Amino acid sequence: MKKIVTLGEIMLRLSPPGYERFLQANSFDINYGGAEANVAIALSNLGYETQFVTKVPDNAIGHAAINSLRKYGVHTENVIFGGNRLGLYYLEKGYSVRASNVIYDRADSAFANVKIDDFNFDKIFDKADLFLVTGISPAVSPNACKLTKKALEFAKERGLTIVIDVNYRAKMWSLEDANETMKDLLKYADIIIGFSPDILLEIKEDLSDDKHENLLKRMVETYGVKTAVSTFRKSHSANRNSLYARLYDGKKLYTSKEYSFDIVDRVGGGDSFTSGLISGLLDGKDTQETLEFATATSVWKHTILGDANVLSKEEIEKLSNGGSTLVQR
Repeated sequence: MKKIVTLGEIMLRLSPPGYERFLQANSFDINYGGAEANVAIALSNLGYETQFVTKVPDNAIGHAAINSLRKYGVHTENVIFGGNRLGLYYLEKGYSVRASNVIYDRADSAFANVKIDDFNFDKIFDKADLFLVTGISPAVSPNACKLTKKALEFAKERGLTIVIDVNYRAKMWSLEDANETMKDLLKYADIIIGFSPDILLEIKEDLSDDKHENLLKRMVETYGVKTAVSTFRKSHSANRNSLYARLYDGKKLYTSKEYSFDIVDRVGGGDSFTSGLISGLLDGKDTQETLEFATATSVWKHTILGDANVLSKEEIEKLSNGGSTLVQR
């Protein structure tokens, strides 16, 4: 069985019930999540051995966050307990013309104050095949950025396949800081996920559909990676989107089918795409099939409440192959 390691911050998500605004809310629904944790859960549900690495406070909330991973089979033996608090984020779900809104409260979290010496990377990467990080972790704090780079160095030395999802968060750091940092980290990657030309290529203008191929090629050439891939979203409203994906492997551009769909919960859609892409690669699917599987995985997630995608390969493949939405009896 293939082993995947992910590293990042898991947070407590607080959301007003339904589509209430923050100002209306008298209670919050609770979920736990974070980009790298979401990928670990999704891949565990798809049948892989996954390990999530992080630091959380040694209190009931920290343990509850880790239990939310364990119940899906994610290995957490290399999680470190300590620090002051678990990071939080508040999500107000959008509807129609009203966009969703996220407020972060993660300053001074356990992960923000993490130290490189907290972790035994020889143990973490023992028998691992693939390592995933995102651009969110280095944005959390200078300490988390140093940890991310050190983990990438260890993974590279051990010959793991390295996947980096750019995952730019404007509320966490500036374009200038993201640009400087990600240029340094992306030299370790084999696969780049996320079409952020303003960060990766310092291109500011709006990009038409026919420019994607050349820009994905430039990403491959600029960073010396094997593959550059991204989803492309059209937002018809806050709860109605269209989505397709493109991948360039150094030789050819691949494009997935496009889906239009209603949204129950958008959070984790990109993480689900990443998990589907990794699954396809590890299973040895051909490139077009891998891209279709990843895109269908992302679309499926938009119909599921919470951060994590809890799907089987059979369900994803059914959608990818044009499956029916009739009741399953």
